[in-house]
Amino acid sequence: MTTCDFALIGAGIAGASLAAELAESGARVLLLEAEDRPGYHATGRSAAFWEECYGGPELVPLTLASGDYLRDNGFLTRRGALYIGREEDAGELDAFMERFGKTGATIERLDRAGLEKRIDGLREDWTGAVWEPACADIDVAGLHAHYLARARKAGVQLECRARVSHIEKSEGAWVIGCEDGRNFASANLVNAAGAWADTIAQMAGARALGIQPLLRTVAQLRTNPAPDPDQPLVLDISGRFYFKPEAGRLWLSPHDEQPSAPCDAAPQELTVAEAIDRLEKVVTWRVEVVERRWAGLRSFAPDRLPVYGWDPKVEGFAWFAGQGGYGIQTSPAAARLAAQLLLGLERDEMTRRLDASLYDPARFH
Repeated sequence: MTTCDFALIGAGIAGASLAAELAESGARVLLLEAEDRPGYHATGRSAAFWEECYGGPELVPLTLASGDYLRDNGFLTRRGALYIGREEDAGELDAFMERFGKTGATIERLDRAGLEKRIDGLREDWTGAVWEPACADIDVAGLHAHYLARARKAGVQLECRARVSHIEKSEGAWVIGCEDGRNFASANLVNAAGAWADTIAQMAGARALGIQPLLRTVAQLRTNPAPDPDQPLVLDISGRFYFKPEAGRLWLSPHDEQPSAPCDAAPQELTVAEAIDRLEKVVTWRVEVVERRWAGLRSFAPDRLPVYGWDPKVEGFAWFAGQGGYGIQTSPAAARLAAQLLLGLERDEMTRRLDASLYDPARFH
């Protein structure tokens, strides 16, 4: 059996980023991935963007703390974001401004004239917006590969096709058994299993925290006219859709959050049709064909905040899960913070302003 300091279950963006941070601090790290390759599920299906207000005010510090790292390493392309609303949504737009106005996010209230400068073909009943100029596309594949490369260079052992079947504690060490008969031993176990986080916790004898996978659907459309490549990300202030241009096509989501069991998520035709119907009520563009559709699982704790740190009841078991749809945009600061918590290290410039108690697993006990 392989013996290490930390065994991480899950090699998506969560596991890859934390593995790199732990190993670069001197820990011996094992990274276990159930699929044939890392990032097959949520990470590999994300239409991620770095959006300062996404996830709520408690997530803004993690997002802002990650921004410089993502920009400096070339993973962000500036796009801007518009939260749009009708006349009856003016109260929601104003509340958004008030809710995020003191978080450090850069936001501005726009009227109809401001909207028309940024979206072509906008229907008349959309009258106001909140403009977020710093929003950017994320090179998700590049960022994930970056962390895997950092992890490999620091000596992390990556094992794919290592689907965990049982976990037990033996003589002070975790023994992790896989379906193919392989066994691994580690002093500490980190749950970075995304949609399977509660399943892994229960295998290890820890309490499930109620981390719920929610299905999110995205479709790639060919439209007439084709979207302006410089158009911003457009989101409904009421949370019914978002869309953005991508390589001459339009990526559209109905912003769905359908509860799901952990699985290899698949899109539903009705959900895609609902998304197109909502889009046609926003812009005058004609949808010519749906070229692609896909779905992924975004997993949230009951309070929709991430879960980082040691489990308060099970010694040597830690959580790095419940990151919903913001795990990619917060990955630099989240992984750095979690590594510091697990290793007992002092905070650095990236993490010293973060309130780790917001994300502590102990809040559920």
